[in-house]
Amino acid sequence: MLSLITGGNHVKTAFLARRTFTTSARQLRNKVPEAQKLFQEDNGLPVHIKGGTSDVMLYRATMILSGIGTCYSLYWLLLAAAPQKNA
Repeated sequence: MLSLITGGNHVKTAFLARRTFTTSARQLRNKVPEAQKLFQEDNGLPVHIKGGTSDVMLYRATMILSGIGTCYSLYWLLLAAAPQKNA
């Protein structure tokens, strides 16, 4: 009768509720010292583009989009500031 009420899942629930610990967990190598060496070396590059090609491309795309947005804003500002034509 109890299995009809609970749906017979009490065994599965008890199994899932137990947390198992294992010693065969995947060990990750610490990459922080390598990244610190890369970003701390004095090669004349700003820190935001020291990461490589992807950082340079992201920087350039950001600058291009910022320039386009600034020009677009100035266009609408000048359009709003110009006297309206009487029709």
